[in-house]
Amino acid sequence: MNNVIDHDRLFKELIATFFVEFIQLFFPEIINYLEPNQITFLDKEVFTDVTEGEKYESDLVAQVQFRGQSSFFLIHLEAQSSSQPEFNRRMFTYFARLHQKFALPVYPIVIFSYDRPQKEAIRQYKIEFPDLKVLEFNYQVVQLNRLNWRDFINQPNPVAAALMAKMKIAPRDRAKVKAQCLRLLVTLRLDAARMQLISGFVDTYLNLNSSEEIEFQQEISTFIQPEQEGVMQITTSWMRRGLEQGLEQGLERGLEQGLARERNLIIRLIKRKLGAIDVDIESRIMPLNIDDLERVGEALLDFSTVEDLTNWLNALDA
Repeated sequence: MNNVIDHDRLFKELIATFFVEFIQLFFPEIINYLEPNQITFLDKEVFTDVTEGEKYESDLVAQVQFRGQSSFFLIHLEAQSSSQPEFNRRMFTYFARLHQKFALPVYPIVIFSYDRPQKEAIRQYKIEFPDLKVLEFNYQVVQLNRLNWRDFINQPNPVAAALMAKMKIAPRDRAKVKAQCLRLLVTLRLDAARMQLISGFVDTYLNLNSSEEIEFQQEISTFIQPEQEGVMQITTSWMRRGLEQGLEQGLERGLEQGLARERNLIIRLIKRKLGAIDVDIESRIMPLNIDDLERVGEALLDFSTVEDLTNWLNALDA
């Protein structure tokens, strides 16, 4: 069964947690005139269409103080996971209602996270006649599927570490991008809760198949040692959380399948790095419990020969 991804929740949680970092990454000019310590998120504003009776709920509305001034403005941010007709008109409606209610300047931003289409999104709403331009409403756009992930791998920003997972990625680069997202995350040294938020975001959008997992491990092996260890800790926590969830739900069969998959993955990684191994060594690996599988997976990064693996197994049995 495929789990439905709650795109709205993921993006709102990410951006609300790292709001200033989001602005710094994509709109650094705003940082020059906002007071970063005076940001208040307003309750979700619900607007009712008086003609159609539909209710619209904005994603994030932040009240921000102008730097060095006593006045405020609003930043309205919409996270849009699908391409919708007349979305530009809806953005204008949000703007008009917010401006009417709060009598404050409104800075509108949209982050488009859909995969298709890749053509440039509309970023304005106009009403004009041959002899009169009545309205030209503009809003900022972050269209992830038109951004190159390589431009962000050295940005010391947690939002970059997360959103690279939704940028324009060639299928052959999925494993590489996931590894680079986590490498960047490790270098940021965030607290555990924030690291989990970003790593969970990345794992949701870059859920790798078996062959990609092997490429992912190979990519990790090219990192410097502290980064290797940090990324391995993140991936180990993913596996442990998944197994714990399976236990909590009473999915014992799923647990066994997960362990079998992990054992098979470790065997494939060993063969990819060290070459063929004999049946005796393989038979010593297959019965390992989850803790020992995690240890051999981490130790594999340091192995150069089959003898290194054999010595490690002998030390484990001692």
